[in-house]
Amino acid sequence: MKSQLKTFYFSSIIFVSSLLIINLFTASTFEGKEKEQFESNFHNNYKIFALNLPIELDFANENVPLKLIDVKEKMDRELLVNTYWQSQTLLLLKRSNRYFPVIEKILKEEEVPEDFKFLALMESGLTNVVSPAGATGFWQLMKDAAKERELEVNSIIDERYHLEKSTRAACAYLKEAKEKFGLWTLAAASYNMGMTGLSNQLERQKATNYYDLVLNEETSRYIFRILAAKLILSNPKDYGFIYRDEDLYGPLRFKEFEVDTTINNLADFAFENGINYKTLKYLNPWLRDGYLPNSSGKNYIIQIPTEPLSAALVNDKAQVANFARSSKEGINESGQGNTSE
Repeated sequence: MKSQLKTFYFSSIIFVSSLLIINLFTASTFEGKEKEQFESNFHNNYKIFALNLPIELDFANENVPLKLIDVKEKMDRELLVNTYWQSQTLLLLKRSNRYFPVIEKILKEEEVPEDFKFLALMESGLTNVVSPAGATGFWQLMKDAAKERELEVNSIIDERYHLEKSTRAACAYLKEAKEKFGLWTLAAASYNMGMTGLSNQLERQKATNYYDLVLNEETSRYIFRILAAKLILSNPKDYGFIYRDEDLYGPLRFKEFEVDTTINNLADFAFENGINYKTLKYLNPWLRDGYLPNSSGKNYIIQIPTEPLSAALVNDKAQVANFARSSKEGINESGQGNTSE
C-alpha cells in the first residue's frame, strides 16, 4: 500500500526546473531595451509566495507538534509542493467533489475519522492505479491484505477496484492498526510501511508516536502529504485555487442491478440494459473480464447509470438501439436475427 506520488513529484520538479532554465537562457539572449522589458514583465508577473503555516494542526483530532523544527519544515515542504503543483492539485480538487461524499459516508459508518479520506487521495489521486508492487485501487490494497479483509480478488473479479467495498476493507485495516498502536497517526503510518515494519521501528527507537520516529523517506513524508492535502482541499481559495462549481466533477447517478447468475457476455448484458460495454466498465471497474461466472449463486450488485449519465457516456446511440432491437427480435443458434427477408 505504497503511495504512487513520489515519481510525479520528481517529474514535476524536473519540468519546472527546465522551464526556469529556458526562461533564464532566453533572457540572456536579449539586449538593451528588449532585455529590460523582458525582465520587467518577468518580475511583474512571475511571483512565488512563501506560505503561512497554521498555528495549530491536527490529524484525526491528534495534535501535530508544529513547534518542533523538523515537523514544521516537513509540513512546509509538502504544503509548498502541493500548492505549486497546480495541475495535479486542481485535478484532486475536481475528483474529490465526486468521490469524497461516498468515502465520507463509509468512514462515518465504520467509525474511522474523516481525515482518512485524504489518505486515499494521496495514495492514488482518487484513480484506480496499480503500483509496481501490485497495490491496486483508490486505497492501494495489496492482494493478500484485500483477501484477508474479505474482498474477492482474481483475474475476473477484483473488488479492490470497487470503491465502496475497498473503502470498508481499508477501514478494517485502519481499525486493526489503531487497536494495535493506540493512535490514528500511527495507524496511518502503518498503512504505508506495514504494521510489522512500524512495530519494529517503534521498539528499536523506543518511541511512542510518529513525530519522534526516524523512518524511510516515503513514510517520513507520508503524514505530512496527507496533512497538506487536508489544508489545501479544505481551504482551496486560501492557496490560490479558483474554480467554479461547474468545473468540479459531479456525482455519478446510477441504479443497482442485482445478479445471482452467470453473465456469459457483459457486452450483451450492457446492451440489454440500454448502455454499452464501456459504460458498464466505467461504473463497475471491479469486473475485470468480459463475462461474470457465478456457479455458486453469489449476489453481485452491478451499477447501471440513470438516463442522463447514460446519455453522457454513450456516444454511438445507434449501437445500443440496434442491439436492443435485435434482442427483441430474437437470436437464433447461429447468432443471426430471426427476421424474415
